[in-house]
Amino acid sequence: MSHIGYFAWDLASEHAAAPCLRDDRLELSYEQFAERVDAFAAQLSDKGVGDGDVVAIMLPNRVELLIALMASWRIGAAATPVNPTFTANEADYQIYDAAAVLVVNEGPDAPSAGKPTIAVDEMATTTPSDWAPNGSPDGEDLALLIYTSGSTGRPKGVMLSHDNLQFMSSSMARHLSLTSEDHCLLILPLFHVNAICVSFLSPMLAGGQLSITGRFSPARFFDDVARLGPTYFSAVPTIYALLTSQPDTASDLSSLRFAVCGAAPISKELLDRAEKRLGLVIVEGYGLTEGTCASACNPPDGVRKLGTVGPALPGQTLAIVDQDGSPVPTGTIGEVVIRGANVMRGYLGRPGETERTIVGGWLHTGDVGKLDEDGYLTLVDRIKDMIIRGGENIYPKEIENALATHDAVLEAAVIGAPDEVYGEVPVAYVVTYPEAQVTADDLAAHLVGRITKVKLPVAIHIVEALPRNPVGKIDKPDLRSRHHPQPVS
Repeated sequence: MSHIGYFAWDLASEHAAAPCLRDDRLELSYEQFAERVDAFAAQLSDKGVGDGDVVAIMLPNRVELLIALMASWRIGAAATPVNPTFTANEADYQIYDAAAVLVVNEGPDAPSAGKPTIAVDEMATTTPSDWAPNGSPDGEDLALLIYTSGSTGRPKGVMLSHDNLQFMSSSMARHLSLTSEDHCLLILPLFHVNAICVSFLSPMLAGGQLSITGRFSPARFFDDVARLGPTYFSAVPTIYALLTSQPDTASDLSSLRFAVCGAAPISKELLDRAEKRLGLVIVEGYGLTEGTCASACNPPDGVRKLGTVGPALPGQTLAIVDQDGSPVPTGTIGEVVIRGANVMRGYLGRPGETERTIVGGWLHTGDVGKLDEDGYLTLVDRIKDMIIRGGENIYPKEIENALATHDAVLEAAVIGAPDEVYGEVPVAYVVTYPEAQVTADDLAAHLVGRITKVKLPVAIHIVEALPRNPVGKIDKPDLRSRHHPQPVS
């Protein structure tokens, strides 16, 4: 049986009264967390939930979500966290697809797909004296069903085992040098594997603590850091863009040791601005849900190469392959593939898609990148986002990076728009910093000389915001569907 180090019931004796979890309503020590986990595990058992079942948890970020997650594991069940902002149609699809036997939600008005429910306010807080669990789950057991954002077709359930989670969280804890003195400020949604692994399980393994904040806002972020004194947080580029666009404040950020950026590529310019604004090291990482979160990451201490997502994390191998799956020379662009104990068990109920994604033990990411002589990975783009203009391959990220070098540009997204002559042409959507005075013509002029003529967008639209999917990434499929061709002068 594999040793899993993040189980609350094992950590309680080691850390006991040490602070473990808190949110705006509740604060628990390791011992109290373990007690609440057992109490809810007993309640789940009483409802007939047991080994091999799946529990759907549809809650906003709060301590009870993590209690429900760990309690499911306590009785050998798996959990599928559901985005709490989902419509009934979206939530019911995931609950049905995951074959969940019970839903933990906010009450009778929340979607449940007709399954038995336990409302968050009905969760038990004391354990019956005669209740005892049937041992601990094994490492090979299914732990999580995380649903991909579904940018192509219906979302797929990614099957992650306890071995996957243990490997990932222990790897991140080592890479980030986490100790019991570390304290994570959680601002990303807990229906995503990044938040579960980097912000929850990794500090648990180190005996650290976690503070769960409410709905993110820049003002709240600065207040929370000053009040709670966290040592790190993990966020997406959008959050760093929002934080950098705020006026300088006298907020005390001195407790922060470092921050992590993932989920989507960040431009060198924004990364540099954010580091200066926040006064800390931001390490950019890269990974997929199918790879249990992270596969590469720049080190907080050591050589960081801005513009790259760092080298492979320990125990993983990164390679670049051509269309036939053959390795390409160092510095050559190709598809990023990953191998290691982090690779998912597969997609739930989709053996064909699993076989196409995991080939010979290698996870095919669908991302285009290149490795340098030190093994640092630079992402070029998504294969599916590549624009083919008259037979010429254009990677939107290259145009987005060029736009980001303009001081007025906060964010940029480039899509391929249909064109009768060339098949596809690049079109840019740009969000500028508040108070910035810039026109589309200014930005077009800025690009001349920075990228070749064939890559210049045929149109640049300055917009207030870009559409996002549930995990905060820019939703290019949505942007493409919204795009209406306009005549180019």
